[in-house]
Amino acid sequence: MKRILNFGSLNTDYVYKVDHILQGGETIQSESRTVFPGGKGLNQSIALVRAGLSVCHAGLIGTDGEHLRDLLNQNGVDTSLIETRDMPGGHTVIQVSREAQNAILLFGGSNGAVDEAYADRVLAQFGAGDILLLQNEISALPYILEKAHARGMEIWLNPSPMNENVLKCNLSLVSVFVLNEVEGEQLTGTKIPTAILDKLLQKYPHAAAVLTLGSKGAWYAKEDKRAFAPAELVRAVDTTAAGDTFTGYFMRGMLDGLSPKKSLTLAAKAAAIAVSRPGAAPSIPLYAEVTNERN
Repeated sequence: MKRILNFGSLNTDYVYKVDHILQGGETIQSESRTVFPGGKGLNQSIALVRAGLSVCHAGLIGTDGEHLRDLLNQNGVDTSLIETRDMPGGHTVIQVSREAQNAILLFGGSNGAVDEAYADRVLAQFGAGDILLLQNEISALPYILEKAHARGMEIWLNPSPMNENVLKCNLSLVSVFVLNEVEGEQLTGTKIPTAILDKLLQKYPHAAAVLTLGSKGAWYAKEDKRAFAPAELVRAVDTTAAGDTFTGYFMRGMLDGLSPKKSLTLAAKAAAIAVSRPGAAPSIPLYAEVTNERN
C-alpha cells in the first residue's frame, strides 16, 4: 500500500480579527487575537488524517513547538520523524477581515533549518510508489524533491507561498501540482484558468494539475482530460485553511479511485465546511461530516 509522507512546516498562528486588511502606513485596532496551531504542512497532515488517510509528518519544531507535535499525535499523525531544534519555531501573524479575507505574515523559524542531512534521514524511510506531499514553507525544497524522485516517490507539490525557491526546483519531477489562481499566474504568466492549465501541462506534460479558484470552483487537468467542480457557497468566517483542507480531501478521493470530478466535489465540500469555522487546523472537518455519515 502507498505510504504518504508530508514533509512540511509546523507553525503557531496568531490570528487578529480586523475591520479590513491593513494598507501601507496604516495602524488600526484589532478586534481580537486568537492563537492556533498551523503551518501549511501541519494543516495538510491534519486534513489527510481527518479525511481518513494515514500520513507521516516530517519537519522541524523549535523549543516552543512541542504543542504542535502533540496536536498531530492527538489527530493520529505519525510524528516519529519530527525533530526539535534549539531555536524559535515558525509562526505567522494573520489578519482576518470582516469579509473573511486574510493576509499572512510568515516567520520561518525552525522550518528554515531543514537541511540535506535531515532530509536524507527522512527519505530513507520511504521508497518507490510512496507519496510525498510538499509545500514551500521549509528549506531544502529543491534537494528534497530531487532525492524523493530518485527514490521513485510520487510527488505532490503545493507551491505556496510562491517565490524564487519554487523556481529553483526541477518542477518536471512533480507528479501532481495543487495550486491556486495566483500561484498559477506566477508559474505561467496568465490569469485565465484554462490557459494556466494548458501552459502548465505543456511545460510539464507528465504531471496532473489541480487549480483552485476560491468561490469560482476548481479544475483538474491531465493530458487532454479536464474536470471542473463548482465551489459550495457558504458564509465564510475564516478562509485560512481552505486550500489545505481541499488538498487533503482531493488526495483522499483520488486514492479511493474516485473520478477527478468526484474528488474535486468532495474536496470542495470539505473546504466549504472549513471556511465556515475560525482557525486553521481546528476548522478542518472529519470525513464523516463531509460525507454526512452517521455512526
